[in-house]
Amino acid sequence: MIGVTENLRKIRDLLAKTAVDAGRSAEAVQLLAVSKKQPLSSIIEAAAAGQRDFGENQVAEGVEKIATIADDKLVWHFIGHLQTNKTRVVAEHFDWVHSVERLKTARRLSDQRPASLPELNVCVQVNVDNEPSKSGVTIDGTLDLVREILELPRLHLRGLMCLPAIRDDFEEQRKPFRQLRRLANQLRANGIPTDTLSMGMSADFRAAIFEDSTMVRLGTAIFGARTEQ
Repeated sequence: MIGVTENLRKIRDLLAKTAVDAGRSAEAVQLLAVSKKQPLSSIIEAAAAGQRDFGENQVAEGVEKIATIADDKLVWHFIGHLQTNKTRVVAEHFDWVHSVERLKTARRLSDQRPASLPELNVCVQVNVDNEPSKSGVTIDGTLDLVREILELPRLHLRGLMCLPAIRDDFEEQRKPFRQLRRLANQLRANGIPTDTLSMGMSADFRAAIFEDSTMVRLGTAIFGARTEQ
């Protein structure tokens, strides 16, 4: 059975090749290992193989892993929907939050981020397909939300995130990612620098990279099938 270390090697090579195919540098795309419902042993193996960034969808599970592994070289990203009653524990334990969609949530994260920790890195989640079942600010509402987040003292705005509807065709997959890229360009045109486009998962990461994704979120390709907890 191929292990986590070999999977990581293959995925890194694939991401580098895809970036080059898209006319970008081989190092342009960062891998975020989605470790939801994966055993600690697999995360530790990935860390030993050089993986530093891990993404968790569930607050309690993520906090338990962070506390148990207790490795300050690792960077922990919260990538799931964030309820307001969970903001404090996320602000106290995670390094990144990719799913900020409301000013209320952002304010709570800023207020609850301990002064002993660096600013919390955040991405604004954009609902690029206007799906009623998914979280995220609208495209039209993004600029106003970003401007308000910039006023919050304990947050560091890094960029935008999206989770588009499933599409099978490569060119169709590119369309929502292109919208997010253009939105990031609009922010820069308004004097708001960003360095992160968190977009692309196992089924559509190639399309995301062709639209300038800087961080793709992959899980089972690294760790294998999830275990039930």
